[in-house]
Amino acid sequence: MSFWDKKRVLITGHTGFKGSWLSLWLRNLGASVYGLALEPNTDPSLFRQLKLATQIDHKIGDICDSTMIGHRLKETRPDVIFHLAAQSLVLESYKNPIANWMTNVLGTINLLDALRELDKPCAAIMVTTDKVYENKEWPHPYRENDRLGGNDPYSASKAACELAISSYRTSYFQDHNVVVASARAGNVIGGGDWAANRIVPDIVRALMAKQPIPIRNLKAKRPWQHVLEPLSGYLRLAEQLYTGKQLAPSYNFGPEAHDIQTVKDLVEQALTLWPASFEDQSSSTAAYEAGLLGLGIELARSDLEYQPRWDFATGLEKTIIWYHSVHSGAAPLEITQKQIQEFGAP
Repeated sequence: MSFWDKKRVLITGHTGFKGSWLSLWLRNLGASVYGLALEPNTDPSLFRQLKLATQIDHKIGDICDSTMIGHRLKETRPDVIFHLAAQSLVLESYKNPIANWMTNVLGTINLLDALRELDKPCAAIMVTTDKVYENKEWPHPYRENDRLGGNDPYSASKAACELAISSYRTSYFQDHNVVVASARAGNVIGGGDWAANRIVPDIVRALMAKQPIPIRNLKAKRPWQHVLEPLSGYLRLAEQLYTGKQLAPSYNFGPEAHDIQTVKDLVEQALTLWPASFEDQSSSTAAYEAGLLGLGIELARSDLEYQPRWDFATGLEKTIIWYHSVHSGAAPLEITQKQIQEFGAP
């Protein structure tokens, strides 16, 4: 029997890209899945494409509403929580910094504070980002004990989340039914991401429209990974926490070092799978985005036996196959289920 069979799992942000993949995977594993999130903010949205509202206990609500979070915890009494709800785009954080900080920091604190009242065992995985580190543009990957920081509002808000999580863990969860850890993942790709100003959706929209692909920063290097890679890490972390293993407070989940590739590498590889052209639209006046960023995963490898399975080329191929198949008329649920099966157990 799977650890997840009949586990009660609450996912904040379940209507988003990663939340949709995670909801479906957990349902496949036998979990009772409960969601709390805003309505999907893209059209199309993976959540609607997978018809998840009919497959899980789906509730619309804002994590900035502390009362709403408290009620949802009392309703669901979860064994495991995955906190994914966030404003997740760097460029959007420049446009709406207050909303970015409210969602990412206050929303996280609201959940942490509500968890103080939960009177049953629960493992809470607080998902942040690879961008929580003070980026010095150095060549070696960041480790969990490296300094936190952030130049743009998004990165800074997520670093602040980590401080809030650490504070609550130390102040309230040392001797408590709830155990808390944070998870920091690299740049995630995969079918069903329709966000604006994100490289893979931008590529796919241009391909579908038969137009040149607009690229902001060809030289930027990122720890690209298929969405199932970090999700498998989150699932492993949650299971180990719930069963009482003593673990570190935070874990990185990313690819092998040789799979940290440039945006240009990503675009050129994608175009071998779905031919088209691209345009370099980089500008010296563009909003700041990190140029070089990598994650060290040695801690997750040693403590959780976490091991990346799909390398850069394979993860990108699975991603392009998903979009091309759906564009050609395949059912999104069918291709998503197929790729979860191909990936294997968490």
